Amino acid sequence: MKRLGIYTVVAGLLSVGSIATANAQSKFEGAYGQLGIGYENITPTFNSSGLNIVGVGTAPISTNVSSQGSVMGVVTIGYMAPITKDFLLGIGAEYNPFNSQSGNYNYGVGNVRVNGTYQSQNQYNIFLSPATPVGTDGLLYGKVGYTGTSVKATEGGTSNTQNLTGYSLGLGYKQIIQGGLYGFGELNYMSYSNNTNSYSGVAGGYAYNYSMTSSANVFNAVVGIGYKF
Repeated sequence: MKRLGIYTVVAGLLSVGSIATANAQSKFEGAYGQLGIGYENITPTFNSSGLNIVGVGTAPISTNVSSQGSVMGVVTIGYMAPITKDFLLGIGAEYNPFNSQSGNYNYGVGNVRVNGTYQSQNQYNIFLSPATPVGTDGLLYGKVGYTGTSVKATEGGTSNTQNLTGYSLGLGYKQIIQGGLYGFGELNYMSYSNNTNSYSGVAGGYAYNYSMTSSANVFNAVVGIGYKF
């Protein structure tokens, strides 16, 4: 009888442990929303095919562009679904409502230069998020996504906007504060692929044409709070 009693107690403790493990996993299952603020660094590239003057030849166009760092924010909604007891898979979408600080660029042939500024706007990211629970109140997660942004370029009072798209990678951690309220921190990288625009015109009686290709790499670090519904 004593052995039976001991076995009953042990079985009860194991049962409680199993329930606790299940509850720990379920703390991040379901829909969530979060707000974050952080710092972002944009490193653009800006290249040209050269200035082709019809009937004369091609002159190289040199380019210069500065990196730009600025405060950024992000609004995120998503859903986490359990795959196994130690693995969750989420899907989410996020939007940065802040415009970046303006960066500078210039291009030209020899000493004849065109100066301008650029600014990133309307940055978004749609992602999948594999995750694993850490203890009873934590979640370690990654992000793999499709990202886009609009880049406003201004030269001499005239502006045009280019849309860049690419892929995103991220790594983060969430920690329950109380109930469904949690804090989080994450690091993200975004690579925007090449976007080429062609230009042509006539100057001094000569027709000319050239193309400009732009791309960008972006790093950011974000902290914030969220709520798991």
